[in-house]
Amino acid sequence: MMRYVGVDNMVRLVRAVGVEAYLTGLAGYIEEDFRRWAEFEKTPRVASHSRDGVIELMPTSDGALYGFKYVNGHPKNTRAGLQTVTAFGVLADVDTGYPRLLSEMTITTALRTAATSAVAARYLARKDAEVMAIIGLGSQSEFQALAFKALNGIRRLRVFDIDSSATEKFLANLAGRGFEIEVAASAQEAVLGADIITTVTADKLKATILSDNMVGAGVHINAVGGDCPGKTELQREILLRADVFVELPEQTRIEGEIQQMPPDFPVTELWRVITGEAEGRRARDQITVFDSVGFATEDFSALRYLDDLIEGTDYYDEIDLLTEPEDPRNLFGLLAA
Repeated sequence: MMRYVGVDNMVRLVRAVGVEAYLTGLAGYIEEDFRRWAEFEKTPRVASHSRDGVIELMPTSDGALYGFKYVNGHPKNTRAGLQTVTAFGVLADVDTGYPRLLSEMTITTALRTAATSAVAARYLARKDAEVMAIIGLGSQSEFQALAFKALNGIRRLRVFDIDSSATEKFLANLAGRGFEIEVAASAQEAVLGADIITTVTADKLKATILSDNMVGAGVHINAVGGDCPGKTELQREILLRADVFVELPEQTRIEGEIQQMPPDFPVTELWRVITGEAEGRRARDQITVFDSVGFATEDFSALRYLDDLIEGTDYYDEIDLLTEPEDPRNLFGLLAA
């Protein structure tokens, strides 16, 4: 038998803990695992791209536990009433190879993406940052807002989406959660006066969501939406003015904003900043970009956090996934019996 956390139990668990408290606890696990980056097996995710989207496998191991996530990204799905991103993940013991946890990871991915963004901003944004602009109000937007509030104290938001129904959804979901929200008429208007800019659009396009003339000195850009080949959000001139920070360069050069740049374009790995091996924000007027594409260690952290959190609770089911014959050499005996 193994533990299984389905959607219903995940929803129950997050509601019981509280979204902001969950994000804060998850961020602690993510930061801890970035600090022990050298212990992990690291490889760019295995991706199968199609015209309309991508299906990916994201594996990693720290030598004691092995984890992987299956995830898709299909922006057109919303037109058919389907999610753009769905996912599930597995956490296993390396010593035996036995999986110990199977979990939904659609909600979990949204949580870990936002928590990672907020962790990065702790090191890259100005300490006195108060206002965040969010461009793109799809399924990730509320998680981003709540993570930045819980971890960085951001309560003032300037937001924009081309879809008015997405804006209405965002406002309804965050009502009563302690935000001061101003809806802008354009992306250009949204970024005025912002200390942090989060771009989190969904379309699989080489788009210019944020142009060079929209970015002033001292801004931190949390670039979340550019996360597969052929999909970007930032004008390349912004990257030339900024210091760019990434998870795994080998993956980000294929999928992130820096796919627009030459192979030797300089970037700094986030784990080096978190451990103090490299500088993050050096000056008040420095422009920083977190070119976030999501990496397997973050999913590993999310599964590890979940595995610890459900211990001794009823927020999981046990499923009969693993065979357990009396004689481990007699697998056929299960059929013969």
